[in-house]
Amino acid sequence: MTDPTIPGFEYDRISGAGGTELNVAHAGQGPPVVLLHGFPQTHLMWSAVARDLSRDHTVIAPDLRGYGDSDKPDEVSPDTYAKRTMAADIVAVAAQLGHDRFAVVGHDRGALVSVRAGLDHPDTITHIGILDVLPTMDTWDVLHGVDAKVAWHLYLMAQPKGLPERMIGAVADEFFASFLDAWDPTGAAFPAELREHYVRASSNAVPSIVADYRATAGIDLDMDRADRADGRQLTMPVAVLSQDWGSQLGFDPARIWGAWAADFTYEATDAGHFMAEETPARTAAFARQLLTR
Repeated sequence: MTDPTIPGFEYDRISGAGGTELNVAHAGQGPPVVLLHGFPQTHLMWSAVARDLSRDHTVIAPDLRGYGDSDKPDEVSPDTYAKRTMAADIVAVAAQLGHDRFAVVGHDRGALVSVRAGLDHPDTITHIGILDVLPTMDTWDVLHGVDAKVAWHLYLMAQPKGLPERMIGAVADEFFASFLDAWDPTGAAFPAELREHYVRASSNAVPSIVADYRATAGIDLDMDRADRADGRQLTMPVAVLSQDWGSQLGFDPARIWGAWAADFTYEATDAGHFMAEETPARTAAFARQLLTR
């Protein structure tokens, strides 16, 4: 079955860190912005937003390593799927497309890569947009261990190599479909054929997706803690668009993000987790407002 594409976008395979090749959609002219997808999706979650932004920006939308049609290297070390490595992928891809400075907007997993890119490459990243996620370190603090009311899958995929891969692999289609159904209960965010694409792409990438999440509970957490101890912050303009998780789980997301960014705005939305597809015009407007700062 042929995977869908973003209409009007050119596709290339471009080398990231260590020669890992990413599937990259790109189009448009103007200031560059990289769009990074979340779980359990691919770059196609940005289709409507990407087309909107490409009217006056150069838009780059890759599949993250381990997802979609990008390479899925074996997890030979914790670094393989560290957000530092994934951020280096994005910097390398943008450079090969001729951009040594660019903005980045990320959803969910892609937002974590965006934050790491901003911390590791402050002279490269001009703006950071965040959709519906907390920084790695703060996510684990908010979940409160076994009392967590959401995100049980974070704990499953944090387990030692082998166990979660076998468990998820045995029911992969059902596992990934459950998140799409739970976070889009009305089916309004994306059409059935795109839902099928997300399930198929994720089911074909169980080891690499688990490795991505395992890194979040290990090496990524260590990096966040080291940055916090050193007092490092994001130095570029940062904007967050999120569901009102704080009132549901008893934390202040604006305060949490404010600790990581000196130039920062926070907005709550009534849209669901898949807001880029549920409310693409609103999401594109959020990105445009950020990019003018």
